[in-house]
Amino acid sequence: MILTIEDLDLAHKTVFVRVDINTPVNPEDGSLLEQSRILEASETINSLSSSKVVVGSHQGRVGRYDYISLEQHAKSLNDLIDRPVKFVPDIHNSAAKNAITRLKDGEVLVLENLRFDEDESKDFEPKEASETKMVQNIYHLFDACVLDAFATSHRSSPSIVGFSFLLPSCSGRIVMREVQAMDRMLKESDGRFTTILGGSKIRDRLSALESLIEIKRTNRVLLTGMIGILFLIARNQIKYSLEIDDEEKYLIKAKFLLETYPNIFEIPVDVAIESRGKRLELPVAELTPEHKILDIGARTCEIYTQIINASGAILMSGPPGLFENENFEDGTHALLTALASTSGTTMISGGHLSAALEKLGIKDKIDHLSTAGGALVLYLSGAELPLIKALEKSAEKSIT
Repeated sequence: MILTIEDLDLAHKTVFVRVDINTPVNPEDGSLLEQSRILEASETINSLSSSKVVVGSHQGRVGRYDYISLEQHAKSLNDLIDRPVKFVPDIHNSAAKNAITRLKDGEVLVLENLRFDEDESKDFEPKEASETKMVQNIYHLFDACVLDAFATSHRSSPSIVGFSFLLPSCSGRIVMREVQAMDRMLKESDGRFTTILGGSKIRDRLSALESLIEIKRTNRVLLTGMIGILFLIARNQIKYSLEIDDEEKYLIKAKFLLETYPNIFEIPVDVAIESRGKRLELPVAELTPEHKILDIGARTCEIYTQIINASGAILMSGPPGLFENENFEDGTHALLTALASTSGTTMISGGHLSAALEKLGIKDKIDHLSTAGGALVLYLSGAELPLIKALEKSAEKSIT
């Protein structure tokens, strides 16, 4: 059991609200490409209209182009809600403390990118998380904690499990909606559940795949993106290096999955590369180590579309290619269009795919849009998510 906003008396209280407004960023100028996660977060923030709301979120990864301040996010949030939104370029030191204590009922304060604090990029046990500087410096300024960062629910960072260890905590609107939508989707799949995986992240998706298959949550897996390349290497179909940490470990797991479940996986048969500034599609057999795979090809799209049309439920997580570049958006657009026209129950996860749906104008034809990526796949696989566990523990404390 987890508590909701209605279960706690939050009126006139100072509330820490952990959302996930981690947003796709234009690598050229650092601007936000879309604001679907910010829009979603505004629903919970609006529900706390008589509270003093302090918003925390991370953005990007250390060293990447999307590792930026949340000042733009605060401005976007200010445009979306009918309440004053302030921003402080600090997380837990004097500037943040002063800004929090000056808040009035109805006002919203957005803290700086939580990952500017190095502890936020680490995983902790709840008690350890509660002892970090971030939590210890400001938790006493809050009366309660609202966890609504479902997209980050698979992480046990201080902002997720630290504040909730010390404060009365409840779920926000997104967390409840996501859990209910996934449970409903599983019931409606009729044993024909297809999972489409793409994007640049491998660790979370790979760790969830085996569980998804073992507990019969999915019976077809269509691979694209970085994980598709990994499985092509594992099958010895291409000589390639992903140049990522723990690549050999991931390859061993991919080979094991292919050998154990040979009829589950579909892997690209053709891909797109860049040649003289243009898109060039090649059969996988013609690839050389010098070729950089940037999208799936037309034949792969055809095969995957046929499988999508025969499925009872389809989850798509992560884009098949570098869709931000118009030369390599074909795979993403083809699969999203197939999902929009199928009779099966459909769910899209991840902010990048939401942006692509907006561009195509078919967002309303998808049954459920989730801003979560890896967390959603892990939940479906039956994994224990730290955020959900934190909410359950907090509910237990309130009962006892």
